[in-house]
Amino acid sequence: MQKQIFQTAPNENANKRTQVQYNRRARHEYAIEETFDAGLSLVGTEVKSIRQGQVALQDAFCKIEKDEVWIYNMHIAPFEHGTIWNVEPRRKRKLLLHRREIEEIRSEMDTKGSALIPLSLYFQHGYAKVELGLGKGKKLFDKRDDLHKKDIDREMRRELSERSK
Repeated sequence: MQKQIFQTAPNENANKRTQVQYNRRARHEYAIEETFDAGLSLVGTEVKSIRQGQVALQDAFCKIEKDEVWIYNMHIAPFEHGTIWNVEPRRKRKLLLHRREIEEIRSEMDTKGSALIPLSLYFQHGYAKVELGLGKGKKLFDKRDDLHKKDIDREMRRELSERSK
């Protein structure tokens, strides 16, 4: 008699990332070299507003102050059903990173003159998180080169799809 081994299916929702907001302008304005995931320190009504998608990352940036990373200018709209617990929409918020990650970011920012930019905001395991990008600002000709490459790729895909028909 053979012994049957049953394997449980891995939980499909275990590592599911629910994207809330994506900063399209960040990858256009900056050449991202490295990315980090950071938690956000939020108030309850802010979490509710983020779940409704009432957040903007376009003008947001990050700074390191006293061995802590802070995100500035991220707009989280006040929760419509909140009362006195609503907070200022553009207040600075603390980012939760490991000490070694903060030191790595600090050294990169000091030596290379890089900037720390929020790329996207998402939920993972019920926690709001921010994907941060460490990169340098692009010059105008770099942006033009990227647009030219995208146009060429689009043309190639169009040609390939027409040939396959």
